[in-house]
Amino acid sequence: MVALLHIYFLVLEMFLWDKPAGLKAFGQKPDFAKATKVLAANQGLYNGFLSAGLVWGLLQGANGLPVKVFFLTCVVVAGVFGAATASRKILFVQALPAAIALALLWGATL
Repeated sequence: MVALLHIYFLVLEMFLWDKPAGLKAFGQKPDFAKATKVLAANQGLYNGFLSAGLVWGLLQGANGLPVKVFFLTCVVVAGVFGAATASRKILFVQALPAAIALALLWGATL
């Protein structure tokens, strides 16, 4: 689920940033979106890397536990930083699902 969320973020930031869906998702004005489109695409690419890492860990099955933990931790850190610097909403949309996934992984390994 966290990997799918980050693919969604990639699409929003790389391809829909200055389109109606992107403007609505991020609550921004067209002029600002146009001026920040390149920055958003870069951010979207990073979200794609997070998603790719999570999928890589999933494809490894039980052997992918360290990979999944690493990438989920990266998502939590990015979410906390985003909440502190950009929008509190990021804490709930990005960090919380990753933290829940980490807790579920931990519970599954006990």
